[in-house]
Order: sequence, then C-alpha cells, then structure tokens
Amino acid sequence: MTKSKLVMVGNGMAGVRALEELLKIAPDGHDITVFGAEPHPNYNRIMLSPVLAGEQTLDDIVLNPLQWYADHGITLHLNKRVVDVDRQRRVVVADDGTEAPYDRLLIATGSNPFVLPVPGKDLEGVMAYRDIADTQCMIDTARTHRHAVVIGGGLLGLEAANGLMQRGMQVTVVHIAPWLLERQLDRHAATLLQRSLEARGLTFRIGAQTQALIGNAAGRVERVLFHDGTEALADLVVMAAGVRPNTTLAEHIGLHCQRGIVVNDTLQTVTDPRVYAVGECAAHRGIAYGLVAPLYEQGQVLANHLAGIGTARYTGSQVSTKLKVTGIDLFSAGEFMGGEGCEEIVLSDPIAGVYKKLVVRNDRLIGACLYGDTADGGDLFRLIRDEAPLGALRHRLAFGLPEPEPRAVPSTDLTPVLQAA
Repeated sequence: MTKSKLVMVGNGMAGVRALEELLKIAPDGHDITVFGAEPHPNYNRIMLSPVLAGEQTLDDIVLNPLQWYADHGITLHLNKRVVDVDRQRRVVVADDGTEAPYDRLLIATGSNPFVLPVPGKDLEGVMAYRDIADTQCMIDTARTHRHAVVIGGGLLGLEAANGLMQRGMQVTVVHIAPWLLERQLDRHAATLLQRSLEARGLTFRIGAQTQALIGNAAGRVERVLFHDGTEALADLVVMAAGVRPNTTLAEHIGLHCQRGIVVNDTLQTVTDPRVYAVGECAAHRGIAYGLVAPLYEQGQVLANHLAGIGTARYTGSQVSTKLKVTGIDLFSAGEFMGGEGCEEIVLSDPIAGVYKKLVVRNDRLIGACLYGDTADGGDLFRLIRDEAPLGALRHRLAFGLPEPEPRAVPSTDLTPVLQAA
C-alpha cells in the first residue's frame, strides 16, 4: 500500500507531539517530511528560562534528538524556512529551493514575539526572547554587560528577568499594566509576587510606558526613555511584551487567518481540508492558545484524523498557569477575577506569604488564584474543568482537599474490578 505523504512546516513542541501521537496509532501509515527553521531538533521551548538561569543546559531540553527522526523514517530539513506552498500541485518549497510533495500538509509555525514599534528598536542589544539563539545571546551578553531592561511583566518577561539576574545583571522590569501578570493574578497576589522578586534584587517600573530606546555612538542601546521623561540604564533590552501567531506563510498561500490560522474541530483549515494547523499559529473558535497543555490536546485530535479514525473532536481547553522561577509558587485557572453572581473564598497569611482566592458560582468552582501554597492546584483545576458541584467540599476548598478514598477490592475475585477499570 502506498503511504500517504505528510509534510509538516515547523519543528516545535505542538507539531512534533502530533507526530508522536500519530506514530503511536498509525506507525506505518505516512511518509513524513519535516521542515524546521532552526538548526536544532525539537526542544522544550518552555524550559529556555531554566537554561537562561543556569539551572539546565541546552542539551537537557532536547525532546526528540536527531536519532528519533531517523528511527521513525522522518525526513528532516533543519535550518530551512518554507516560503511557499503550491496548493494545486501540493508541493512545499523552502528558501533554499528544497521541495516536498504532500497529500496532507500540517502547518505548525508557532508564534512571533511582538516588538514594540518605538524609536531605537533596531539598535544592537535590543532583542526578543523566543528561541535557543535568543537565549544564547542573552547568556553571552550577561558575561560582558551589566544593565538589562525587560519590557513586559508577563510570564516570559519575569522568567527572562530572573534568568538575567541569576547571570549577574542588574535588571529592571518595565510593565505598562497596573500590576504584574495581570492576566494570571489578581492585584493582591501580584503584590506578593513583586515583593518577593524585589527581595531577590529585581527592580520594577509598573505602569511605565516606553517612549524610545537611546543608543551610544557605536549603535548599541544604552538607555530606555519613558513617557514621563525618566530613564533607565540598559546595555540589553529584552522585548517580552507578548506574541502573535505566525501566519505569514498561511496568509501568503491564501488560507483564512483571523487571530491565527482558522481551523475547525478536527484542526483542518477552513480554507483547504488537506491543510491542517496546530499550536500557537492556529485559531480555534477564535482562540489561539499559547500554553502547552491545549496544544498537546490539539495534537491528539489531529493525529486521530490523520490516522483515518476520524472520531475525535477538539472543542477547546481549560488552561492553568504556573511561573518557572525557582522558589516562587503561583497557580491560577479559570475566572479567578470573579464578578457579578460570584462568591469569593479568600485565605490570606501575609507573614507566611500565602494567599488563596477561590471563586464560586452556583455551587461550582469557576476560578482559583494561589500564591505561596499551590499544592492543591491540580485538584482545584480538575474541579474547574469538570464543573462538578462542590456540595460539602465547599467549606474545605481553602484548606486542602481530602484524599480520595481507595476502592475496596474483594480479595477473592478481581474480575468485576478489572472489568470496571
């Protein structure tokens, strides 16, 4: 039987996870070709922050070494950016002229960092934080320069700031919003987080707006100018002000894009059923997810359809957030800001640095924001996801959920239990 030709554009976590799922259920069904714009095999992008902080090495975060591709018969083109797709002939074309025919095309191009459109953004020493090359550049800069400014107080910005500080730089975090991690924390939890990071040595400019980046005679950045006329020293400026779905190729070849490449519940593009999209570049029901868990859920559904099973549907994901800074525990999920018709259960212990806010509506947990003690985060997330009635659990939510009682197993006959499992 002739194998179906599957070409994947992008070699990141979401796309390769989809291939892993596909190989589990249809190991011999496809002739797979992968194009990666970076010169590296698939690696864990979310672990770049521990690499920057010196807690892990680049080798530690490789997920699928080159041998994995070879073992599965995957043709891998590294350091080649796909610049065109002829959808009529079904041929993919890379920037060096390499071509690959396909029966099914999977676009997994991820996202691009948002660079503030301010004067001086093209100066030497101004960069985004997205991949291995960016991480290595930051490590090298920290060896020879002293002052860093990180623009953006979201998850990535705080992880970058902590990593640069661990490398010996004096770091200022600039955040235009009223508090840090405004999408993941409420003001109270964010205040606790800021105090903890300040105690470690980070400096913050909350509510500050960047007006321009000022360079020296050699063309390297040396200062950040704010709208109020104040300045901050900066040998290095890291833009961590968010990302945008990378839809450049998709738009070029005529796929419908709106907040990402628009896909249906089977991850097929609405423009061309032979073309799929997965990961940060895909927009499903108007949402482009940027966290790992939903992207892996997409990969499972996608593999199901590529394998010809066709029973799975992706209907969206409930997401939670954690910060990868050693010694700081925070967790949030759901509608943690609350609102009309909601009740809030709050436990606050400023001395111990513990804060818990649980949001309940109609006897169901709909949101949680935890700082300092996140041991129950997983259990709370499941309650939010499952929309289960709380009942008697409600009064225990802030103090820890009980361990599930083990099922009694008759010692004489295990057959009913095995059948139930």
